[in-house]
Order: sequence, then structure tokens, then C-alpha cells
Amino acid sequence: MEAIKNAFDFGDLPRSELGLAAAALAFLLWFPAMPHSSFGMATMIQFLMFSLYGMGWNLIGGYGGQVDLGKAQYVGIGAYTTAVMMIRWDVPFWFSMPVGMGLAVCWSFIIGYPLFRLKGHYFAIATIATSLVLKDLFEVWDFVGGARGLEIPLKGDFPNWLYLQFREDYYYYYILLVMFLLGLVYMNGFRHSRLGYQLRAIKDNEHVARSLGIDVHWSKIKAYATATAYVAMVGSFHACYNFNIEPEDTMSLDLSVLIALMAMLGGAGSIWGPIIGAAILVPMKNYLGSWLGGQAGLAGMDLALYGLIIMVIAAAQPRGVYGIVEAMRARRR
Repeated sequence: MEAIKNAFDFGDLPRSELGLAAAALAFLLWFPAMPHSSFGMATMIQFLMFSLYGMGWNLIGGYGGQVDLGKAQYVGIGAYTTAVMMIRWDVPFWFSMPVGMGLAVCWSFIIGYPLFRLKGHYFAIATIATSLVLKDLFEVWDFVGGARGLEIPLKGDFPNWLYLQFREDYYYYYILLVMFLLGLVYMNGFRHSRLGYQLRAIKDNEHVARSLGIDVHWSKIKAYATATAYVAMVGSFHACYNFNIEPEDTMSLDLSVLIALMAMLGGAGSIWGPIIGAAILVPMKNYLGSWLGGQAGLAGMDLALYGLIIMVIAAAQPRGVYGIVEAMRARRR
């Protein structure tokens, strides 16, 4: 009961933030009823997906200070588990998704134990290596379609709630919005949990945390596994939403870096950081890419602008956009 109470307790956050969060929630609920294009809806769905990816990364990267650049491997495990179970054994999404999350968590325990013997840059490089090795294995594994990937066939008529197959995107949007809200509530509970406090103590000073009786290694592994469950859940959704998955799409280094970048840009270690980062980078990536990428002589300009904005924000405040907001609030006091 205490954990549930903590998950819904946002009382330690400033009223201004809660007001903005309520306004954002109202917008998200009403968005499908507003005039919008299919491109706009796809962008909003990507925003929710990357917010959830970022929330998962934030648990270990933000609160724990462990820079993980291999999260895409868990996106792939979630996506491939759902796709394989649907295609080969006709298992509905709602059963294959927890299996995918379970397999991803098991894999995180297997590689997390040796990985967390490493620190700093060595840990970040090791997470990249494990992700790339897994991607290479999937590319030559015929059972999962190799480099061509898998295509999920239609399962009966639309709308199909069991297999998460819909003709209209707003079904996907609202299902993902429910996942987003559950993920946010869980992350709020995590902030107030014993593991959350332990991770922040480890991030501040690992030696002091150990002297206080905290099992540093085990705490990191548990947080890593929890973060993995978030990412694998969205990976399963990704397979059903796209109807097609391949290693380059779900397990690439680009995806891992993008997940980390969004959380760090928005504000790693804060509850709103991953959401702010996704709200900035996803529309920027999509709209700049479609606007500038198609202009003659401007190919690649969208990536240059994209990188410039990230560098400016990082130079102004290493704690990201949320850090800028906190600094402005501190000056007014």
C-alpha cells in the first residue's frame, strides 16, 4: 500500500509544474479529436514511445548515473518476442508482451552482473558492445528472419484488440497513452522508493553509499532490470504498430544513442526530463527531416540544426532543459 501511495504522491513537485503537467495531459487526451494530419498523429505516437524509452533510461542513467548506450537491445528483444510468438504460435499481444519483458529482464540480469563491475566510460562502451553483438546475432539468425526481419500478418478483421491491429492510429495512440501514464506513475513511485534513494546515494558518492550499508552492485542490477522492462514493453508495442521489424530498425546504435540523448537533453534524473527531451527532439527530428531533407541543396541541413540545438542546450546547462528551468526558478527566490 505504501508503494501505491508513493506512486500517486506528486506533492513534492512545485505547483507550477503540476499545473503544466495537467495542461499537457488535457492536450494529450484531446489531441485525436483535434484537426490533425496522419503525419502529426505518427509524430505524437513516436513522442509517447520515446518518452517511455527515456523513462526507462532515466531510472538507471538519470537516477543511478550509469550511462547506458545499449538500450536498443531490449527494444529488439521485446519486439522480436512479440513478433515471433504472433507469427509462429499465434499468441496475442497481451500475452507475448509480458513474455518479452520477462526475457529482456532475464537478459539484463545475465549481462548486468559483469557489466556493473565496470565504471564510467568502460561501462558505457560495454553496453554498446553487448547491444551490437546481439544485433549481429539477430542478423544471421534465420529463426527471426535474419537481416530481412519479420513481417506480422493480419490476424482477422479490424479492430483486433487481442493482436493490437487497427486501421485507425488513434487506437494505438490511446493504448500507448495508457502505458505512458502507467510508466509515469511508476517512475514517480520509484523516486520515493528505497531503491530510488539508494541509486541517488550511489550516484552522489559510491564509496559513501557502500559505507552506509547499500549493496551498490545489486542496487544497480535491480534498477537496470526495471529500466529494461520499460523499454521491452514499448518494443513489443513497436512490433505491432509497424507490422514489420528488422535488427537495423529495433537494435541499432542510433536508437540507443537517441534514447539516451532525449533523457539527457530534457534533464536526466528528473521525472519530467525524458518527456521534455522527447517533446523537443521527436517533432524536431520528424519535421526538420521532412522539411529540409527534401529541399534541393539542403540535404543533411536538418541533422546539422538538430546537432546545433543539442550542443547549445548542453553548453548552457549540462542538466538539460529541466536544469535551465530549475536555475531560473532559483534566481527568482
